[in-house]
Amino acid sequence: MSNEKINAAELLQKAGEAARKAYCKYSRFSVGAALLTEDGKVYTGCNIENGSYSLTVCAERTAIFKAVSEGDTRFAAIAIVGGADNDLTRPCSPCGACLQVMSEFCSGEFEIILTDGTHTLDELMPKRFEL
Repeated sequence: MSNEKINAAELLQKAGEAARKAYCKYSRFSVGAALLTEDGKVYTGCNIENGSYSLTVCAERTAIFKAVSEGDTRFAAIAIVGGADNDLTRPCSPCGACLQVMSEFCSGEFEIILTDGTHTLDELMPKRFEL
């Protein structure tokens, strides 16, 4: 898929499909993410919980780590949906850890698409840690 052929609604739809694969037996809060690379590839991810909560991985980081493990590190946008009881209509903002991981690879203008519209990384995390 090229960047011009996928829009925000389609990316949100792919995030919703990923959310249905979530392993969230503890929180019952499923999250899906669809990450668009600059060259038009889409990587999806879902949250994967663990009984030892600190070992849980968020959907956003799953998608980013999948992309990086395949050699892709230039990203255009990410769509995120999440909610309890399969209600994926309310905005589900990424957590601070996911925003920090995004900042490792993305500029402040990186687009984060939620069900309430498109936001930038700068908007959601204006003060990021940098080495």
